[in-house]
Amino acid sequence: MKKLNKSIILETIIAESPVSRAAISEKTGLNKATVSNLVTELIESQLVCEMGPGASSGGRKPVMLLFNNEAGYAIGVDLGVNYILTVLTDLKGQIVKERRVPLADLQYERTLDQLTEAISWAIDSAPDSPYGVVGIGIGVPGLVDPNGLVLTAPNLKWSKVDIKSAIEQEFQLPVTIDNEANVGALGEKSYGDYRSARDMIYVSAGIGIGVGIVVNNTLYRGFSGFSGEMGHMTIHMDGLPCSCGNRGCWELYASENALLSRAARYLQERKLLPGRTGAEQELTLDAIVSMAEKGDDGIIQLFNEAGYYLGIGIANVINTFNPELVVIGNRLSLIKPWIEESMLACVEQRSLQYHHRRVHIVFSKLAMKSAAVGAADLAIKTFFAQTKTTVEEG
Repeated sequence: MKKLNKSIILETIIAESPVSRAAISEKTGLNKATVSNLVTELIESQLVCEMGPGASSGGRKPVMLLFNNEAGYAIGVDLGVNYILTVLTDLKGQIVKERRVPLADLQYERTLDQLTEAISWAIDSAPDSPYGVVGIGIGVPGLVDPNGLVLTAPNLKWSKVDIKSAIEQEFQLPVTIDNEANVGALGEKSYGDYRSARDMIYVSAGIGIGVGIVVNNTLYRGFSGFSGEMGHMTIHMDGLPCSCGNRGCWELYASENALLSRAARYLQERKLLPGRTGAEQELTLDAIVSMAEKGDDGIIQLFNEAGYYLGIGIANVINTFNPELVVIGNRLSLIKPWIEESMLACVEQRSLQYHHRRVHIVFSKLAMKSAAVGAADLAIKTFFAQTKTTVEEG
């Protein structure tokens, strides 16, 4: 019971700080003596500190308590198909350092080397603190089992890869692995602009498309833990073949990869890109954004088409889940000015009236950082789950 009460008090301080002991007692229903004793232990564990007197409604001014968010740091990694984004956060998920590097070689051993180097950089960047780096969270674009084994990642061409064990062995720190869209949803739920939404869909629109589903404030994982692979729902019955084995998948029409493929064909027709095999792989989103900014009507039309295809899938999501909020993140959030209008028009046309009426559709302010900060949040939550025991022992 003491461990549970201490956890409740710590969670209250994290959520409400600065907060007084009396306010904690009032909010939690715990008596003042219990709160005072357990707060003393939390101060001794360096997770909580006193900041001085607060306002008084009469009588003695209360001493206010703060959560010591610099007591430790967490590492979050978004392992993309063509990049590794690494963030170092404090224990409140605030980014202290961040770095994004290209990932050109998808061979597992080479990717593991780059991942290890990225995590080493984050550890070396961490300021001194009582708890140091408390853990590592990694989001990957694939199916991850409850033990952290990457079962399949089609866009990485991986099957049954145990990154978790390799990273834990290298750094001797707790490692949490999850699907990239799931950790993106957690990032938005914990640190986004609309964290109060109880039912939320996070659409990770990058090289591929994944969906993170939050129902009643909880991440929905499905019976086997693999929910959210809506990038592979069929939107074209006899469509293009997909690496997953299906045809006509949503991500073949609405992802960054799909957009770049169409842009490459357009530029080759205009003799602006070599016609040789593989030339399209040299094209980047930044390059075609620059063309759109200069008024290239053909590229702008391709952006409009990408928005339309994105809207088809989002309409299906809305009709299925009737969410309060849909958040669009990852790479395509960077081209909001060119895709938003066609996307919203498509959603309005294709979603059911009563489902569409109250849903709020937004582009993430975290943009490409949702998954990385969500992965760091997993590491922080794991640390606090362990802390329920460790601060008790302290």
